[in-house]
Amino acid sequence: MGTLDTSKDGAVSAPSSKPRSFLVFRGFLLFATLVFLALGTWQVQRLFWKLDLVARVDARVHAEPTAPPTDAEWASADPSSFEYRHVTAKGVFDHSKQAFVQAVTELGPGFWVVTPLTLDDGRVVFVNRGYVPGDKRDVAAPKGEGASSVSVTGLLRLSEPGGAFLRSNDPAGDRWFSRDVEALSSARGIGPHAPYFIDADATPNPGSYPVGGLTVVQFRNSHLTYALTWYALATMAIGAFIWLRRGRALD
Repeated sequence: MGTLDTSKDGAVSAPSSKPRSFLVFRGFLLFATLVFLALGTWQVQRLFWKLDLVARVDARVHAEPTAPPTDAEWASADPSSFEYRHVTAKGVFDHSKQAFVQAVTELGPGFWVVTPLTLDDGRVVFVNRGYVPGDKRDVAAPKGEGASSVSVTGLLRLSEPGGAFLRSNDPAGDRWFSRDVEALSSARGIGPHAPYFIDADATPNPGSYPVGGLTVVQFRNSHLTYALTWYALATMAIGAFIWLRRGRALD
């Protein structure tokens, strides 16, 4: 039960609201602790999900190459389940319809050489044959190459629609910043085509260019750091709660 304070002039002041403020703040600390613990646990779950994803992708990358998925296989499964699958495709390149997509690689800035490959069954799949510097674009399709059937081994990649960060593809100007399969097919007048492309491996090309095998398979994984941060904040919040409670008990 609160007490009333009487001032020298006889006025009566209201009961102090300080105890109520402490209760509200302590309640907030308890709530914050629960939120921080929940966020930390969620990040731990995300960590194990990411580690499982990395393991599955690594298994696909290093598995024996298989044929690219058929249209029926693609339609009946989650496309992400095919990404980075090690595949081998056989067909004929059409270098007259290839595109140069701006790229920054471990070899420096330049272009990806993306060329349509007509498979033996008539389907068309784009192949990222590799990297060329800006001054080597003319060697990307040596004269006489493309009439015979070739075998291409590499990693299946999902289409990259739209363009790059703050840089949209410009089909009309033939300026490309991402490997957008749909846009490339439309710009090159290609009919039925695979909804993915293939990153060719490091098998040498005539004239040393393009340079394949530069696919970067890397997943950002900061979930452990995030989890430890949230758990640290939970520890601080519950520590502040205990400190305040002990302080009130000593009043």
